[in-house]
Amino acid sequence: MTLSALRRLAETRLRGAGVDTPDLDARLLLEHALGVTRTDFITKSEQIIAATDQARALALIDRRAAREPVGRILGHREFWTIDLALNPDTLEPRPDTETVVDAVLAAIPDHDAALTLLDLGTGTGCILLALLSELPNARGLGVDLSPLAVAAARDNADRNGLAARARFQTGDWASDIKDRFDIVVSNPPYIPSADIAALAPEVREHDPMRALDGGPDGLDPYRVIAAQLPDLLTPGGLVAFEVGQGQAADVAALLERQGLGDIARLRDLGGIERCVRARNGGSTGG
Repeated sequence: MTLSALRRLAETRLRGAGVDTPDLDARLLLEHALGVTRTDFITKSEQIIAATDQARALALIDRRAAREPVGRILGHREFWTIDLALNPDTLEPRPDTETVVDAVLAAIPDHDAALTLLDLGTGTGCILLALLSELPNARGLGVDLSPLAVAAARDNADRNGLAARARFQTGDWASDIKDRFDIVVSNPPYIPSADIAALAPEVREHDPMRALDGGPDGLDPYRVIAAQLPDLLTPGGLVAFEVGQGQAADVAALLERQGLGDIARLRDLGGIERCVRARNGGSTGG
C-alpha cells in the first residue's frame, strides 16, 4: 500500500467512526507512526509502506476510531507555544483554555515585571507554564490534588526549559498556601455532575473525573477558591478563571461578593464567555 492510499484508508475509517476532524487526525497519527512529515504526503505519496508499518499505523487509527483523543494516543499535546506531556491524571489542555492566558497577559502592563503566580488545579501545568513562557522574570507555583498530575507538571516545566521558575506541590486548592500572589489562575472542574454522562467520549472516557465534575451546578470549586482569594492575592492582584458555557455571570458574582472588582468576562474564539477576570481592590462594575 502506498502512503497516499494508507492516508485515504485512515481518513475513511475515522470519518466512518464519527471523528470530527478525520483528515487532520489521520495525518497526525500517520506522521507519528511512520516518522514522516507533512511534506512527505506530497513528495512521497507513492512510496510503498511496509506491512509492519501499515499495521502499526492502523493500530493507532483504530484507537482514534474508538474515540481515544489524539493527544492521549501521542502522549503529548501542544498548548500556546509549548508542548505538554499527558498522563491519566491530567486533563488534556484545549485551545479554549488559552483564553485565560490571553486574559492575564492583556491585563499586565509590564511583561518584564518580577511577578508571582499561583495556578490552582494545575494539571499538566499548561496555564502556569504558558504564562511563564511569556513573562521572563515571573515565578510560579502550581497546586494539584493528584500526585501524578504534579509529577506531569514538573516534567513539563523541565521539558520546556521553565523548571527554574516553576514549582509544584500537591494540595487541596489553596488550603496549605500561606503566601500572597500577584496573579492567581485556575481551570477548575466545572461540569455539572448530571451533565457528565452526555459529554463526548473523548472527554467522558479519557479525562480524569476529578478534573470534570464541578458538583451539582458545576460551581463548587469556584465557591471554594473565591473564598480563599482575599488571603491569596496581593493588593491589586489579578485572578482569572476558565468557566463553562453559561457560568460567567455566576462566577463573576462570586468574585464580587469577595470584594473583587474590575470584573471582566472574556470570550473564546467560539464567542463563548470562557474566562472571568477580576482584580483585588479594583473598582466594582469595571
